Amino acid sequence: MQQAAEGREFSAIAPAGYYIALRVGFAFPIAETNALPEAWIDRYTQRGFMLFDPVMQWLYGNAGTIRWSEIALPDPLGILIEAAGHGLIYGAAISCASTGTEGQRSFGSFARSDREFTDDEISLLGQKLRRLHEATAPPTNLTEAELEALRMVREGLLLKEIAGRLGVSEGAIKQRLKNAKLKLGAKTISHGVSIAARHGLI
Repeated sequence: MQQAAEGREFSAIAPAGYYIALRVGFAFPIAETNALPEAWIDRYTQRGFMLFDPVMQWLYGNAGTIRWSEIALPDPLGILIEAAGHGLIYGAAISCASTGTEGQRSFGSFARSDREFTDDEISLLGQKLRRLHEATAPPTNLTEAELEALRMVREGLLLKEIAGRLGVSEGAIKQRLKNAKLKLGAKTISHGVSIAARHGLI
């Protein structure tokens, strides 16, 4: 519900479209929203523009905010010129890096067709993105014993095998996994393993 509301607010400020990636780690974000024009998404994907896109290069290499027109990086494929042909004429790039040790960042690219974004609009987009970034932060309250149990489940071990390796009862392992599941907000143990792995906890 909250993300839907945020989406409407992003659309109101960036009516030509936007792209948001939350908690980008070594490879993929844990969540993303691509509300750019369908034809542009198809073109961008087919041509493999991401590696050459000056906006994406800026987002991966910096923290803060900048208008597309202020990015002083080469655009050898003319990606921004092509984007303008799809109504993505004026844009803002916003990247927020974590202050913690997990090394994740969240970023967004926002577009208009009518005018440059104002400073106030960019500031508001930055606040909204930071809020989403913080809301998707990995939990920090899992114990090492809980993480160890999750790692072993990920390796495909059964409860009996985990208990045997750790020299504790199956009941103790069940409790550790239950605690981990609750802390991760997971529906099942498998879901908990998936969430923990996605956050780089195991």
